[in-house]
Amino acid sequence: MKQGIFSSGMLAAAIAEGLIAISDPLAPGQVQPASLDLRLARRAWRVRASFLPGAHRTVAACIDRLALHEIDLSAGAVLETGCVYIAELCESMALPDNVAAGANPKSSTGRLDVFTRVIVDRAQSFDTIPAGYHGPLYAEISPRTFPVLVRKGSRLSQIRLRHGIVRLSDTETLALHAREKLTSDAAASVAGGIGVSVDLSAQTPDGLVGYRGKRHTGLVDIDRVAAYAMRDYWEPIHAEAHDALVLDPGEFYILASKEAVHVPPDYAAEMVPFDPLVGEFRVHYAGFFDPGFGHSAAGGSGSRAVLEVRSHDVPFIIEDGQTVGRLVYERMAERPAQLYGADLKSNYQAQGLKLSKHFRA
Repeated sequence: MKQGIFSSGMLAAAIAEGLIAISDPLAPGQVQPASLDLRLARRAWRVRASFLPGAHRTVAACIDRLALHEIDLSAGAVLETGCVYIAELCESMALPDNVAAGANPKSSTGRLDVFTRVIVDRAQSFDTIPAGYHGPLYAEISPRTFPVLVRKGSRLSQIRLRHGIVRLSDTETLALHAREKLTSDAAASVAGGIGVSVDLSAQTPDGLVGYRGKRHTGLVDIDRVAAYAMRDYWEPIHAEAHDALVLDPGEFYILASKEAVHVPPDYAAEMVPFDPLVGEFRVHYAGFFDPGFGHSAAGGSGSRAVLEVRSHDVPFIIEDGQTVGRLVYERMAERPAQLYGADLKSNYQAQGLKLSKHFRA
């Protein structure tokens, strides 16, 4: 087996071979160019607090100890803000000893400020499925800004399978940037990934630079597209004269990168938070970028990274052009048959500043 991230074809083969077990037939669009969407199963639990099982416990044993009540998702259920839920997933794993997996929230999940992480039995970290793992997958879900309606089959997270050493070193990233122009900044810094900065300048006639989530809104149905008026859930943010923004603690912001981002067809990428020593804020819940994101041949010229930003503890000023995250590139084991973009009707190809697919412009 060639080292790298599994392509869509390899993921389909992994399902056929039982490396990934599914309780229900695959849904349309569930297999992406370099990732597999994970679906909620029938049962979920409201729990007292977030947890990790640790080296000697199963998730089920922790649920038995921490659950407040069980929820049947068959007909749909509302998950309230500020609460923590654990849900069974329709997919489980029977990985060989040389294949590991990693998970992230889907882009639409992150843009709703729904904090979602995958946990497994005997886990000591979130969103990490170790090589050789055999067992169920669960999602921890905690809506932070909007209450959400979910049901059996809703997709909040996605997973990637990896074989071998897949992450590019800084030297390899620099060489790839020289060949493929990974961002529109030709002189981008590379240190643990390629730097991505925030755009707070007035690039549009109305000076729109972002959105701040409103409180005490109606719910959002995770499975409905273009169903909600933006103004009912979001407060527009316009550029200030000094091209800066004060992040209020506990508030949620949607911003955009200053750079256009490019993921060549033979690579995948992941956004990782910038060094927390430069500021107490979190950027980008949903970190996966599939092969072809921002690729001109896939209709992606000019694609920006949308940044989901939340400040911690104290107000913090971010300024236009400030580095807020880094893109880490990973090798694909093979080029996927279809790239992220027009062929797959991908929601966020060629995006600028864009809310999740649930909202009408």
